[in-house]
Amino acid sequence: MNFLESIWMIPLFPLGGALVMLFFGKRLPNKLVSLICPGTVLVSFLVALGAVWQLASLAERRFETVLYTWVPGALFHMTNGQESQLQADWGFLLDPLSAVMVLVVTGVGFLIHVYSVGYMAHEDGFYRFFGYMNLFMFSMLTLVLANNYLLLFVGWEGVGLCSYLLIGFYFHKKSASDAGKKAFIVNRIGDAGFILGMFFMLATFGSVNFGKVNEAAVEVANGGFAVGDSTLMAMTLLLFVGAVGKSAQFPLHIWLPDAMEGPTPVSALIHAATMVTAGVYMVARSNMLFVLAPTTMAVVAGIGAFTAIFAATIALAQNDIKRVLAYSTVSQLGYMVMACGVGAFGAGIFHLSTHAYFKALLFLGAGSVIHAMSGEQDMRKMGGLRHKIPITYWTFLFASLAIIGTPLFSGFFSKDEILWLAFSSSPFSG
Repeated sequence: MNFLESIWMIPLFPLGGALVMLFFGKRLPNKLVSLICPGTVLVSFLVALGAVWQLASLAERRFETVLYTWVPGALFHMTNGQESQLQADWGFLLDPLSAVMVLVVTGVGFLIHVYSVGYMAHEDGFYRFFGYMNLFMFSMLTLVLANNYLLLFVGWEGVGLCSYLLIGFYFHKKSASDAGKKAFIVNRIGDAGFILGMFFMLATFGSVNFGKVNEAAVEVANGGFAVGDSTLMAMTLLLFVGAVGKSAQFPLHIWLPDAMEGPTPVSALIHAATMVTAGVYMVARSNMLFVLAPTTMAVVAGIGAFTAIFAATIALAQNDIKRVLAYSTVSQLGYMVMACGVGAFGAGIFHLSTHAYFKALLFLGAGSVIHAMSGEQDMRKMGGLRHKIPITYWTFLFASLAIIGTPLFSGFFSKDEILWLAFSSSPFSG
């Protein structure tokens, strides 16, 4: 089977599961729901694994497929006076960056789906929960596989919608419904910046396709614009506003801690491993533009570094086990954003990958503790659980060692690489 030619199927399977839940889920037994929805994500993971394996054998390590042109657009004039036409394809791109993302999303997503089968077994709306989860997987996979900014934005908005639905899953609780609305509104602030950034991109380069924008950026570097030109700075700053909202950076970080009102698997999937990393992914995908705007890079690095320290400090004063992990997520995202700001895009994506696994493990471990404590989330009332839930104890311990950067654990390699590259790029490094 040619998996590369079939990468469009990777987001399609979860979409199929979501549609089944939407139209027929209420009539299906929970056992069938628990087979269909995790099963579609598993199939997506296997197709992604095959596609990445075949990609590794290509000399160029880049594969792009276009299904059709979905926005034929109209003629418009660019800022240089030339005439161009807006065109956006429904196309998918697999390269080393999207390969990492698609494996993280489907791999972690499948494991969290399996965990959710037991965690949500006694909840009302079982089919609705898994329908939302599958719809989220479709949106996130569309985001990371898109070959242009407009299609990326479709997935970007899709994960925002699913975040609202999943955070407010317990809609009978006012705190949960308020948290869902808060996440939705704060993310729309960031999205407004992203849209304006795309308008700047169209007016400057005449395209939103990743390949064409990168080619235009190379021409810019060769004399079209001076490095640090105000147009490029405005464009990248606006794109970064979108990343600040989605990846919960200061000052738009306020939605993520409240998002813990949703079920714990939601926290693990959306607010630790996938959705919140979309902003980091977008900045890394746009690295050709950002490196041409040194002022923006400085802003990115500064906000990332400040958020990393600021959120970690707030976490010290929290008592709710899930809110501690939420602020920890904001802090770790700050690490990733800081890495992008100092030009260490590879290190940022490396930490994105390692963080997805150990933070998802921490949230799932927290869910196990909460279940063992009959719903109690106050850490001041916990303790002495080592012999009661030993598997949770050991897995939580290993994840904690990883996140603090203990040597030989994954967090050590990714976090220390970021710190090393940040220090070596500093004006004080000599």
